[in-house]
Amino acid sequence: MNESIVSILKKEGYIADFSETTRQGHKAILVTLKYLSGQPAIQGIQRHSKPGCRRYYSYKEVPYTLDSLGIGILSTSRGILTDKEARLKKVGGELLCKVW
Repeated sequence: MNESIVSILKKEGYIADFSETTRQGHKAILVTLKYLSGQPAIQGIQRHSKPGCRRYYSYKEVPYTLDSLGIGILSTSRGILTDKEARLKKVGGELLCKVW
């Protein structure tokens, strides 16, 4: 799941690159952040669904992030998708986080 989320962030242009590494026998993901004229590309991340309170939406109800300036990341039956992809594929799911 973590690799899918990081690959979405790379595809959308929020991070520069990522790679898989092994540290002390455990699998880890090394993320290289992206900066645009000295400012980080990721201005904010908001965790939406939590283990104690999961939030599920149908594709019609998925909230927009900053009037579509950011992205929402959903866990659906078709994998981890952005809010835009979920609306196009007409698939709902659990809204994990919002990034802008």
